Amino acid sequence: QVQLVESGGGLVQAGDSLRLSCSASGRTFSTYAAGWFRQAPGQEREFVAAISTYGSTKSADSVKGRFTISRENAKNTVYLQMSSLKPEDTAVYYCAARPRLSSSIAQDYNYWGQGTQVTVSS
Repeated sequence: QVQLVESGGGLVQAGDSLRLSCSASGRTFSTYAAGWFRQAPGQEREFVAAISTYGSTKSADSVKGRFTISRENAKNTVYLQMSSLKPEDTAVYYCAARPRLSSSIAQDYNYWGQGTQVTVSS
């Protein structure tokens, strides 16, 4: 069982940076892949970025070059560094985890956090 808690969301202006954190319970978190997804009002949840157990990453085209996912297994934490934020990045951001392999498909993930709101004003 893995419990995930996101933090770091907030209200920022376009062009600003923000770092989200996802803290996980459990001593075996290093064996889990993790992903970040987001959901804007009235829209479906969409993939943002994912990281494998050994640090291989992938990200959505809409955030490539602006968002970076990383992990610090010693702290059971996954990060999402967001820069050059745009109003269209406004959404609730969710952290997710699944054993071993990373995925860009939300339904592949077993564990989810409660989400953190990111609002980018123009």
